Amino acid sequence: METILVLAHTEADGSLARSVREALHAAATLHKSLAGSKLVVGLIGDKVQTAANSIAASPATKYFGVTGADFTQSRYATDVAAAEAISQAGQATVIVAPATSRWARVLPGVAQRLGGRADTHVTGVAAADGKISVSRWYYRQRMEGTLTRTLRPWVIGIDPGSQTACDCGAGAAVVEMVAVTLTDAARRTTVVGLREPQADAQTIRPDAQLLFVTGAGWTKKQADGQTHVPEAEKLILGFLKQARASLGSSKSLVDLGGEGQTVLPFLSHLNQIGQTGATPRHAKGLSTCCHGEEPHTVGWRFINERRAISLDPNCGWARGKADVLYVADAFAVITKVNELLAAGSAA
Repeated sequence: METILVLAHTEADGSLARSVREALHAAATLHKSLAGSKLVVGLIGDKVQTAANSIAASPATKYFGVTGADFTQSRYATDVAAAEAISQAGQATVIVAPATSRWARVLPGVAQRLGGRADTHVTGVAAADGKISVSRWYYRQRMEGTLTRTLRPWVIGIDPGSQTACDCGAGAAVVEMVAVTLTDAARRTTVVGLREPQADAQTIRPDAQLLFVTGAGWTKKQADGQTHVPEAEKLILGFLKQARASLGSSKSLVDLGGEGQTVLPFLSHLNQIGQTGATPRHAKGLSTCCHGEEPHTVGWRFINERRAISLDPNCGWARGKADVLYVADAFAVITKVNELLAAGSAA
């Protein structure tokens, strides 16, 4: 009989991130398909009662908590000790956790301490005939593999954005506190502050609803025979600021800097989408001035709704790769969209 533990950390305000609810949904679905299995939840943070109450209507039969100021900040030594203690208290055989930046570095250590195995970047969990399997993507997410393991405990990191968030109602949850003894060495690392870019400078937003992708066409000569890179920069950044979108780019555009051509200074290979770049999971995607061929569109396989703006009605996006293609000038379209967004925010 499997005992499935959902392992999560609370946010600074005591709430649970969407990635936790996605992991909980995956675990609850697995629990439902495994006869005789149990589902429990383990929470780590300064205070966990509010977080537990927010998912009290989940199928979990028990809630475990490790609390205190020592467990507020992201720190390997304290996180792995708390996760180990909760796993042992819940007698977990399968541990499911969101693959956040905080948990991604901890989960393999938890598996090692418990004598189990860990699999990361998991995008699907299922069970058939009492056997659990997980799926994940390989080779720049062009091939999907399915894995099974007999060794327990099995630690599974769920990629954020790959699951539906659990719609668990609130209530009153009873949290069983688990004591964790820490040495001074475990507290050696401290977080002295947070540094992050200003909202205008931040272009990569994994939680954004919209992915806005720019192609090399933004830096090419326009109808008047001239390039308009400064105007393109203003339009793109203006759209990102008002729409709170995440910025992606085709490889051809981010490579221009290495070829000595005029570039958009806020773009880097971190923004690259496609076969040799990232594969994001935003709900919607808008491609502008991109060729739309396979190396680029492979990065869009998990975008639910795809739209594109191109002056070429025969471009790659028009050949079944976009749900909607706008045959228009991206400069004109984004200028008008920015005006509408500005008017809407001022209303």
